[in-house]
Amino acid sequence: MYKEISIDTKQLLNSIEEFSSFGKTEKNGVTRLALSRADVEVREHFRKVCESIGMVLTYDDIGNMYGTLAGKNNDIPPIVMGSHLDTVEKGGKFDGSIGIIIGIEVVRALVKNNITPEMPITVVNFTNEEGARFEPAMMSSGILAGQFDKDEMFTSSDSKGVTFKDALKKSGFQGMISNRLNKATAFIELHIEQGPVLETESLQIGIVDGVVGMVNYEIEVMGESNHAGTTPMHLRKDALFTTIDLIKKLRTNLDELDNELVYTIGRMNITPNIHTVIPNKVVFTIEARHKDENVINKVESILNLLDIELNDIKIKKQWGRNTVDFNEEIVNKIEVITKRLEYSYKKITSGAGHDAQFISTYIPTAMIFIPSVNGISHSEKELTLEKDCIAGANVLLQTVLDIVVN
Repeated sequence: MYKEISIDTKQLLNSIEEFSSFGKTEKNGVTRLALSRADVEVREHFRKVCESIGMVLTYDDIGNMYGTLAGKNNDIPPIVMGSHLDTVEKGGKFDGSIGIIIGIEVVRALVKNNITPEMPITVVNFTNEEGARFEPAMMSSGILAGQFDKDEMFTSSDSKGVTFKDALKKSGFQGMISNRLNKATAFIELHIEQGPVLETESLQIGIVDGVVGMVNYEIEVMGESNHAGTTPMHLRKDALFTTIDLIKKLRTNLDELDNELVYTIGRMNITPNIHTVIPNKVVFTIEARHKDENVINKVESILNLLDIELNDIKIKKQWGRNTVDFNEEIVNKIEVITKRLEYSYKKITSGAGHDAQFISTYIPTAMIFIPSVNGISHSEKELTLEKDCIAGANVLLQTVLDIVVN
């Protein structure tokens, strides 16, 4: 019935440029750390845009922002769209933001076509999704879902010692706990893929059926410092050489588990980190991701065996998360809409974490992915083509219409 309704392409593209102007970098990227000046400015822009199309703007006690268009029956829980406006240092203009921008344009399309939804429609901006300034990532959606303790999160501080609590208060966007997203008919987060699969397979839409589980460990390897020029090789206890051998062994064992397993050694600190001194300690992290819980369990078994097999080593699990399956009914609805619009697609499980994974623990949830050029994200080179933004926008619009219009 509403197939002829579509997103205003010119307005969508203008909105992308408008939002990316806040925190814009010299190389056309964006630096908009959570609750920084640039983030506060884009939040104010979000408020103005929402209010300009008839939405009411509220925010909760942890700074999440909600722009809501009233429905015919406001006692029915809303359908919610959105993502996050904060970025990493020198990130791109699509990660997170595109989900909010397209959410706004979906509402704009309804207003423009004089369509009053059966229930309210809300566009949400989650605070501190990236965790680039205040750890951990997905902080505020995690608090909403009961995964993180609010008081503990409020003590998280940035590199200058500013706490999340103080930055939130200073921002002017701390509202009431009663404004929290407590229930909804559905939550749909549109996001760039941040990976190469869709582009490599020449697909326009990724229908996300869940988020993979993962674990993160810290491994400390001890050695003994001594003079780099006077200590014979056979008398050394070099922590870095031991670490190199250990990593080679880990790669061999982990590569044998499953070809869909991905793992990363993302941080390494070497002590004393002086070219004339043999290293006496190396601390590194290893994270692994897979949708099958049994594979993750095998990864943990391999890591925990290191404690038994090696001396002078400490293994510490920092955190983990289970695989999240999204709501089958909404996932299927998105697939039906995508077929109707004749876009190429595939079902895909997200390897990256998103606010949707926490929200899905108490609200029916799904995600839509659109391609990332060369799979690049968290970079100033991040790019999603106009045609793919438009395709994703029309899939989201028609999915929302299918839910909110009788």
